[in-house]
Amino acid sequence: MIETTNSQTFTETLEQLEELLDNCDANIDYDTASDILTIEFEDRSKIIINYQSANSQLWLAARSGGFHYDYDADTNCWKNDRNGIEFFDQLSELATKQAGEDIILKPK
Repeated sequence: MIETTNSQTFTETLEQLEELLDNCDANIDYDTASDILTIEFEDRSKIIINYQSANSQLWLAARSGGFHYDYDADTNCWKNDRNGIEFFDQLSELATKQAGEDIILKPK
């Protein structure tokens, strides 16, 4: 049951993220294939986001490293399993570093 819920929540998160990227003014591209979202920046660096069903986690790979997120039903968000940072907050920070300009990828 948890796996199904987390997988569905991941799909919803990807949809939110695609909408945010569509409305972002920065010069970044993205592609989604088989539930793997790849964000590519002007310098050709990438951030890759996918779901690891074996761990029921959202995974993010960026230039600065790899990050794993557990879904927290109480707060309705994905949180970094090491430091508790919310996924969209950390993604915005990592995207800003890789793009060299302010990028906010967080639902309102």
